[in-house]
Amino acid sequence: MAGNNKQISVLVSSTFAFTICFAVWMMFAVLGIPIKNNLGLNETQFGLLAAMPVLTGSLVRVPLGIWTDKFGGRIVFFLLMLSSVVPIYLIAYATAYWHFLVLGLFVGLAGGSFSVGTPYVARWFEKERRGLAMGIFGAGNSGSAVTKFVAPGIIAAFGWQMLPKVYAIAMLATALLFWFFSYTDKSHQAPAGVSFSEQMKVLKDPRVWRYCQYYSVVFGGYVALALWMTKYYVAEYGFDIRHAALLAACFSLPGGVLRALGGWISDKFGAIKVTWWVMWVCWVCFFLLSYPQTSMVVKTVTGDMTLNIALSPLLFTVLLFVVGIAMAVGKASVFKFIGDDFSDNIGAVSGVVGLAGGLGGFVLPIMFGALVDLTGVRSSAFMLLYGTVCVSLVWMHFSFKRAPARAPALAAAM
Repeated sequence: MAGNNKQISVLVSSTFAFTICFAVWMMFAVLGIPIKNNLGLNETQFGLLAAMPVLTGSLVRVPLGIWTDKFGGRIVFFLLMLSSVVPIYLIAYATAYWHFLVLGLFVGLAGGSFSVGTPYVARWFEKERRGLAMGIFGAGNSGSAVTKFVAPGIIAAFGWQMLPKVYAIAMLATALLFWFFSYTDKSHQAPAGVSFSEQMKVLKDPRVWRYCQYYSVVFGGYVALALWMTKYYVAEYGFDIRHAALLAACFSLPGGVLRALGGWISDKFGAIKVTWWVMWVCWVCFFLLSYPQTSMVVKTVTGDMTLNIALSPLLFTVLLFVVGIAMAVGKASVFKFIGDDFSDNIGAVSGVVGLAGGLGGFVLPIMFGALVDLTGVRSSAFMLLYGTVCVSLVWMHFSFKRAPARAPALAAAM
């Protein structure tokens, strides 16, 4: 088979596999709602339940990225998918809260697939096409929307216990399809003499930590909102689970599919300028989404005037849609940084940056729940995200202001 055909086959099979892995990784965004009702969980407990798969999916990203550099992406990706099949299936038989937490940790292994697929796909493409290729692969984030489209119907028709069984079968089938349609190139593997400590020396580079912070916003925030929004629509606006999941998909779908567009834009305009504008769009949207439903009485010369300030479900969904697009582009632009700056060590660096993003996706839902329990204000989740974006904007401004030669595009944008 010609090299170009192998590139396409690897890209398509890897993207499909990542889509299914991400759908499984996000399953508690929908599955957690009936479990919360059955077990009588509070908001913080629900946040922990939804976030448990994200924890392990984040922690395994560094070793998986390194193993991908060392052994090749095909075998690591295949074994990773197989390892999650049994834990997914066993969720159907869980009865206690701790059962779900423990099994969620093992199911979370599927989330580590990103740090395998990213370097695996990237090495099959030339540098000028790498941003687009990684963006297409990253569009597998749309697996979150797949869960929101598919899971409510399965739960409504057959009960929540059926969903893990269906997902386990889907994961097994996907692993087999991936194996038959992907390829191995020995030249893509790191030299055998490269040790773990040598690969991790990259952590001394301040750029890695900067990219970690950006990614914790655009990917960590995306994961957290993908897990939280279905329940938010149910609690804040009173929708049933099927309509709530459909509306939440208006955020998840563009946040995943348009990552490919983000890769193309990053190739064309550069990672710095694109990431800068992504942060500004998120900053404005989170400011508007942060405002809670408010009623106030204004004293006027003609008497009291009552004002009611609230985001309608339509306006709320439109703002979320815009955030989803911005985060999709931002996820691609951050990895464009990595592909350009660390082309010889993509696996290790993508693992570290992916870990930071995943940990953001783990911590944020728990903090969302804790803030609601403490304040009683559901929009406090967006207040927290607003603060994280502010940190990114300030850090970007001062980081690239000190290096104008490397960032002419940002200087023009600012």
